[in-house]
Amino acid sequence: MKRLAAPFLLLMATAGFVPNAAAQTRIKDIVDVENVRENQLVGYGLVVGLAGTGDRMRNTPFTEESMQAMLERMGVNVRGTDMKTQNVAAVSITATMPPFARSGSRIDVQVAALGDASSLQGGTLIASSLRALDGEIYAVAQGNVAVSGFKGQGAAASVSRGVTTSARIAGGGIIEREVPYALASAQSLKLALKNPDFATASRIAGAINGRFGGTAKVLDPGTVEVAPGGGFSGNVIELVTQVGDLPIKVDQPARVVINEASGTVVMNSEVKISPVAIAQGGLTITVTETPQVSQPAALSNGQTTVVPRTQVQVDDGSGAHLAMVGGASLQSLVSGLNALGVSPRDLITILQAIKTSGALQAEIEVQ
Repeated sequence: MKRLAAPFLLLMATAGFVPNAAAQTRIKDIVDVENVRENQLVGYGLVVGLAGTGDRMRNTPFTEESMQAMLERMGVNVRGTDMKTQNVAAVSITATMPPFARSGSRIDVQVAALGDASSLQGGTLIASSLRALDGEIYAVAQGNVAVSGFKGQGAAASVSRGVTTSARIAGGGIIEREVPYALASAQSLKLALKNPDFATASRIAGAINGRFGGTAKVLDPGTVEVAPGGGFSGNVIELVTQVGDLPIKVDQPARVVINEASGTVVMNSEVKISPVAIAQGGLTITVTETPQVSQPAALSNGQTTVVPRTQVQVDDGSGAHLAMVGGASLQSLVSGLNALGVSPRDLITILQAIKTSGALQAEIEVQ
């Protein structure tokens, strides 16, 4: 039986209670300090020691060339040799260097197969350099790879779980070059909001000025500039610490997020709705397949065949109701939809229709 209906899940972020107007968040949780950022590193290398699950040399010539170059640097000449090993795999290496990382610090690295290797299980990454977008080497990586998945197969069956062609090396990277940034001697700091908003930026500046006396100003909805003053001259670190602990109320736009792939609907407490009448009548089409076997009569030289039998039923939602939905809170919207007995299947369509009518004061974002 086939039922033409899509299941959806509704998540009400604050349904069932009145939003707490006093709820506050620390400034450090909603801003980033300008120039205090991570840096992405990337590299190329070889993983060796694989149990026959590496690249096939004829299919991935770059693996063969890389192995020849590596052996030549070690004094081994293999040019012109027909190598058939499958214990080596070419991999891409990625890592994230945290801010203020110092030489000798260790970072985690990720490796992923570039060729047709079937598994990196049990392999070891040979020392490889990691570069930033400026082309400079900032770290080197080496170590035994750890694969989270597994794969096993026999002559007629196989089983796998997870991905065996990507792996992780905990602490496998060592920082070789630092990114210079003199935070302590900075003349001013710029706080970048993770979610730019005029009201939130103004509240951040107000909270800082109320505590430290006119040291902050709003440059734009995403940036607040803080100038060290008073006892913080030459001591920006302490200023950043105290500013980060100041609590403010974060403003957020009214928004409904719809993910049609997973069937999830999320709306925040700022969603408001004007009085509107909603009539909901679902249409459900049920298709039932009951094939039957047609047996020929004895000595008729006929053949046994399967005869299709299809039954289609249509429910046009004759039990639909009309409900009045209105009010200044999300709870009124939830109560109205519950009064209709709305199925999750119809929720997305109803929300979009309410938005089109102008009764939903919120932005709808479809992912």
